[in-house]
Amino acid sequence: MPVSVLVVDDDPGFRDLASRLIAELGMTVVARVGSVAAAVAAADELRPQAALVDFGLPDGDGLELAAVLSQRPWRPRVLVISSDSEAITAAEACAAGAIGFLAKTDLPVADLRQLLAG
Repeated sequence: MPVSVLVVDDDPGFRDLASRLIAELGMTVVARVGSVAAAVAAADELRPQAALVDFGLPDGDGLELAAVLSQRPWRPRVLVISSDSEAITAAEACAAGAIGFLAKTDLPVADLRQLLAG
C-alpha cells in the first residue's frame, strides 16, 4: 500500500511539482493545501501517513504545523521544507516534532521515499 502524503505549500506551482515528484516515487498525495488551517483540516479528515510542509505559510509556519500534526493519534511523519536553506535547522524542525528539514532545492536529490515512509 503506497504511503499517503499531505503536501502543504502556499505556492500552487510548487504543490504541483512536489506532488508529481512524490507520485513518481510511488507514494500517493492525498491532498494539496496552502495554509496551516487547511492542512489541519485535511490531515484530520484524511489521516495521511506523512506531510511535506513548507516553513513559510500565510497563517503560521511549518514548525507550528509540525508540532500540531506530530501530536495527532496516527503520528504522521512531517518533513519541513523551505526555499531558504537557512530558514531553520534540522534540529529546530525535529524539536517541533518533524523528522527533519530540507531546502526545496535538495528535494530532487533527497531520499524522499525513505524520509516520508520511514
